[in-house]
Amino acid sequence: MATIRDVAKLAGVSVATVSRVLNQNGYVNKDTEKTVLQSMKELSFEPSQVARRLAGKTMKTISLILPDISNPFFPELARGVEDIAQQHQFNVFLGNSDNLEKKEKSYIEVMQKKSIDGLIIVSNTVEEETINKLQNAKIPVVLLDRPFTGNNCSIVRARNSEGAQLAVKHLFEVGCRKIAHISGPDNINPAYERLIAYINMVSGHDWYDQSLIEEGGFDIKGGREAMKRLLQSNADIDGVFAGNDLMALGALKELLQMGIKVPEQIAICGFDGIQLTEYTEPGITTIAQPIYEMGALATEVLIKKIQGEEHENKIFELPVKLIQRNSTNKNHVQMGGLAWRKK
Repeated sequence: MATIRDVAKLAGVSVATVSRVLNQNGYVNKDTEKTVLQSMKELSFEPSQVARRLAGKTMKTISLILPDISNPFFPELARGVEDIAQQHQFNVFLGNSDNLEKKEKSYIEVMQKKSIDGLIIVSNTVEEETINKLQNAKIPVVLLDRPFTGNNCSIVRARNSEGAQLAVKHLFEVGCRKIAHISGPDNINPAYERLIAYINMVSGHDWYDQSLIEEGGFDIKGGREAMKRLLQSNADIDGVFAGNDLMALGALKELLQMGIKVPEQIAICGFDGIQLTEYTEPGITTIAQPIYEMGALATEVLIKKIQGEEHENKIFELPVKLIQRNSTNKNHVQMGGLAWRKK
């Protein structure tokens, strides 16, 4: 790779002159500047981002690392990040880790070498050591939609336990008497928090046992398969709380495929608030996270850290809300409920 010295030699000028052209700092004769730029082009020279950072020139670039861009939750999150970043004239690099620790680490290493200004990470596997290395390199980090045991970065997330409690309470209120749970992977903390909240809400009932919980992988296919297993082990369930909306979609598809009416026979509530839940038939009741706002807030926090306006690490927990649709229509559930199985 060509260096600044190679450019200076080809252009017949000093290294200091090339530096002034690169950084637009100090006077350079226009003809000389033209010669330097032409020499850079001939040598395919790209200025070192690290050198420019050391010279005090911010690159105004942040990176967003997501676990699964195919999940509709994450594009909306990314949109919140991008919109706020653009308002502050920051570019956004996107990395999709596919929930693979090795791929995630590779992205982080690449981004660090590129000398980006900051990182927003949605991760189940990021280690405190990695965060510390980034902080030591003066690259601030904000974790999004995930908790963290360390205290060396800020965190933006929703109130998962509160949302799960709200979902189960709602299912009880509309007449459900035996509620199952389709959980996400237990190594993903939001899924685990929702699972524990569900257990706390139902474990006092004499009908509750572990067979009412099936893991659904946080995707539509997993939701369908989990719903099928639940019906095989507990044919008398009349309510399902799915740990995310994609699994709720899968559960709805499976029930309708089997000829089971929703909500007359089984009511369904999901979690996330993705737009797809509005367009199914019936529409799916969901616990909505402020997805866009979470991405926007994480970016605002990160940019303040980059610009030296915020030094304290904080945890921001955003509220969730119930959006009721026909998958838990109260009148339908009360008319059906358990009665359909007695016919």
